[in-house]
Amino acid sequence: MRLFRDLFVAWVGFHPSTASAGWAAHQQPSPRPPTVYDRALFDALKWRNIGPNRGGRALTAAGSSKRPFEYYFGATGGGVWKTTDGGLNWRPVSDRDFRSSSVGSLAVCEADPDVVYVGMGETELRGNVIQGDGIYKTIDGGKSWTHLGLAETQAVARVRIDPRNCDLVYVAALGHPYGPNAERGVFRSKDGGTTWDKILYRDDRTGAIDLALDPAEPRIMYAGLWQVSRAPWGLFNGGPGSGLFKSSDGGDTWTEITRNPGLPAGVLGKVGVSVSGADPARVYAIVEADS
Repeated sequence: MRLFRDLFVAWVGFHPSTASAGWAAHQQPSPRPPTVYDRALFDALKWRNIGPNRGGRALTAAGSSKRPFEYYFGATGGGVWKTTDGGLNWRPVSDRDFRSSSVGSLAVCEADPDVVYVGMGETELRGNVIQGDGIYKTIDGGKSWTHLGLAETQAVARVRIDPRNCDLVYVAALGHPYGPNAERGVFRSKDGGTTWDKILYRDDRTGAIDLALDPAEPRIMYAGLWQVSRAPWGLFNGGPGSGLFKSSDGGDTWTEITRNPGLPAGVLGKVGVSVSGADPARVYAIVEADS
């Protein structure tokens, strides 16, 4: 299958009060007056590198609003790093316990920032990706880690934690980059990773590439699926498996919204999704399509 050359960004509106009515992509939000900023307040701001000074790619970083100077950074081929002083100093925290090196996603629990989940394996499918071995968890801020399984997912795109319950965690797994397998899709654990249930699955060639929880009501969530695989000579990108899904009950049931008004037609590739933290009625989807 040929690569897709066009990229669509679709705005879709949804509000929890309309959950029973289904997707509301056609509804436009009430107009708001534009926010005016004094540009002089920002003229002196400049980007600068705060490290860690290592080569390679990076797919993920996360922190907690409760600890504004504490962050975790996930490297491809370099494990997990942590800062507690806003990036002035970084230290590796995964070398002793991890059995693989490329980090696909990590998440810090808002209810307890000492609880961090890490999903392993690259999902940006270059020709030289490094596969992972599932999910790791710390309950002491990175001093020690426990492996929680899902090793055959090999590439984890997102880890999401219910902000009120550190034991309720979701994993969007892309699966084997180089061949079909069943350990892909969206997984959920209600017991802190001791056991996992696969709650969204299309087929053995389609994995989950993105997962977003509504910040105001985390039982409402959206998942992007991507049919993709690699071979030594190229990328096989897109197909009927790709799509966008929504759940209003914490992942117990899902509704496909791929073809709802406002979203692109035709064959789809990679699908990303995000819910606005300021206004959960706004849901953004970035959709790779051929038309």
